Amino acid sequence: MRSVLKAVAVGLAAVVLAVPTGAPAFTVFSDSGANAAAITDTVDAFRAALGNPNNANNAGPLATGRREINWDGGGPPVIDGTAPVTPFTVFQNTRGATFTTPGTGLTQAAATGGLLSLDLINPQYAALFAPFSPNRLFAPIGSNITDGFFSIPGTGGTVPAGVRGFGVVFSDVDLAGTSLAFTTTTGATSQLPVATFLGNQTFSFLGAFLDPAEGLITSVRIITGTTALGPSESSTVDLVVMDDFLYGEPQQVPQPATLLLLALGLLAVSAVAWTARPRSCG
Repeated sequence: MRSVLKAVAVGLAAVVLAVPTGAPAFTVFSDSGANAAAITDTVDAFRAALGNPNNANNAGPLATGRREINWDGGGPPVIDGTAPVTPFTVFQNTRGATFTTPGTGLTQAAATGGLLSLDLINPQYAALFAPFSPNRLFAPIGSNITDGFFSIPGTGGTVPAGVRGFGVVFSDVDLAGTSLAFTTTTGATSQLPVATFLGNQTFSFLGAFLDPAEGLITSVRIITGTTALGPSESSTVDLVVMDDFLYGEPQQVPQPATLLLLALGLLAVSAVAWTARPRSCG
């Protein structure tokens, strides 16, 4: 019996303490173009991969569908933005997504014409950025890094979750450097580059769908451009902001304590099965 239990315990420990052996396998949706229409087919294909319906602000847990954030709500006048803040919890409860930055904060604002529009940072930005879905964009201030984390919608961020896929529409990716980096439930990480397209008010899209056998995406790091907003763009300085976010319906992530209880339960079942097995007489 001891040898049987030991074998079971070793097997369960391998499950509970598993570490990644390589980069996770993603199906990647990538596109870029001079206008919104140029990437819409790829964005729609990614929507289809994530699944229907768009669950909007419905509380979870839900088994299917996706969530989207286009940053365009908030009441009139629609072009006004939000003051930079971190963590950005506007969609934490309603759509299960929380965002942070090591910079001053994150803002959803129009490129031009609003109380907190991006052209107030630098007048050049009025001609540099354009929204994929009017009117607002999303950007970190004081940094070019945005980190995203997931939770079950309706729980106020208290129940950690993961998603099968995550994608972002970017405005004005001219140079290499913009990317999405993912961490999965196995602890594996992967960084994917965003496609470039020269010119102002252009669009790029990158979405990644994780192979179901490799768990869930638990966090994402978004690097936008080569530097934080502030300077003017040049041949060596690329400034990038974000628009629509699309991601799979957040699913609860098993906690280590839950896995340990499962392991103990399986050990108990194995012990009962061993003691109950027929004995031969001799």
